Amino acid sequence: MQSSASDNQLNVILVDIEGTTTPVEFVYETLFPYASANIESFLREHSGDQEIESLIEQLHIQYNNDKREEKLQLLLPPWIEDNDESQLRSAVEYSKWLITKDIKHTALKSLQGKIWEEGYNMGEIRGIVYRDVPPAFKRWTKQKRLICIYSSGSVLAQQLLFRTVASGDLTAYIGAFYDTRAGPKTQSESYRKIAESLACNPHNVLFISDTMKEIKAAQGAGMQPILCIRDSKDYHLPETNIVIIRSFDEVFPG
Repeated sequence: MQSSASDNQLNVILVDIEGTTTPVEFVYETLFPYASANIESFLREHSGDQEIESLIEQLHIQYNNDKREEKLQLLLPPWIEDNDESQLRSAVEYSKWLITKDIKHTALKSLQGKIWEEGYNMGEIRGIVYRDVPPAFKRWTKQKRLICIYSSGSVLAQQLLFRTVASGDLTAYIGAFYDTRAGPKTQSESYRKIAESLACNPHNVLFISDTMKEIKAAQGAGMQPILCIRDSKDYHLPETNIVIIRSFDEVFPG
């Protein structure tokens, strides 16, 4: 692995989840379907809960914002406010629509995290990471590098995933979690905010992701990016000088 900064300078490692630490299939074939299948019963069970009511209100605000987008007007399910039941049904259908479209609204991500929390607690779902992730986290921690996570999933969802993997709780190795409250992952300003919150220079942060838009955004903020390609299939890349890896074994091997 090569970068413009020395290994000793790169004392913070910021890591994406989907496709980087965790198979994409786990997100789309396990987590998303679980949230969709359980969202209605969850909202009914927690009816009257102030925090959940606040999330529904935030979803409604976002719905109205989406409604103003001409390209979305004919695609959105209706939101009916005749009574509490119609409001709940509207929140359910809109949430399912967002999940299907993989639209990363913060309120939805918070709601999904709470639904998954119940699933994790009941043992119905467990976190999955690639085999090289636990030893890498241990190795980087031993090297006194700070490991942080940045994902579009809520902080709660991130913590649940890493806490329940088969090899044991990995959250002890993670110093900070960031979600969309830090900003969109495709904007450089989000990465500047993260570096600022860590009181470090962006040039001292190594960012690992499987998505070129995120890589470019982090690079624009001054971070040192690595593109992680887990799939063994051919991966078409534009002309780039970005470091590419296929395993965390390649990152600061010790």
